[in-house]
Amino acid sequence: MTRSLAFQNATRDQQSILTSLEKRTLLWLAARLPHWVNPDHLTILGFAGMILTGLSYYLAQWDHRMLLVGILFLAINWFGDSLDGTLARYRNRLRPRYGFYVDHIVDAFGIFFLMAGFGLSGYMSLPIAGAFLIAYYLMNIEIYLATYTVGVFKLSYGIWGPTELRVLLAIGNIAMMFKPLVTIAGHRFLLADVGAAVAVPFILAVTIIGALRNTARLYGEERLD
Repeated sequence: MTRSLAFQNATRDQQSILTSLEKRTLLWLAARLPHWVNPDHLTILGFAGMILTGLSYYLAQWDHRMLLVGILFLAINWFGDSLDGTLARYRNRLRPRYGFYVDHIVDAFGIFFLMAGFGLSGYMSLPIAGAFLIAYYLMNIEIYLATYTVGVFKLSYGIWGPTELRVLLAIGNIAMMFKPLVTIAGHRFLLADVGAAVAVPFILAVTIIGALRNTARLYGEERLD
């Protein structure tokens, strides 16, 4: 109990384009959830939504309409994953260490299932899906290390945050239904591969810049004379 009381929450840094609207929506939902629904239920629901999104991608190789089903499961993932912490804060039922750990270890497994389904679907090459997963994990490792050492939990970069990425992925699902292949310089590529080929360098650049910035900050704060 003493350790829990001494725990210091990191400052949440979230300034993406949908942040204001999302916060108001989540508070509205939290105020109207039945009392028997608790944050753990929502975390499990969000995790299930991510697994089912990956399964939808896998099944889309036989029926492209499963890409639309995947959008539904993405919405379920958003509902559970975004609302669990809001509900805990709204009801003042905070377990900061437990909540942070469980929420993000679940996210780590969830993105694995999503990208595995995507890579096996035929809509994205498996090596590209693997490269995206590695880049995503590297970025999150940097974020979590910074949360512990700098005390800032970065939830967005510029206008982009988890919710915006879900919206972008949903739009991509619709686009893949009608045009899974694109032609660039006379060569045909999977649309999702092109999107990931743009995303991976961006994610790696963000990770490297964040790592260099935080390393310089920590070096300056803990300089040995």
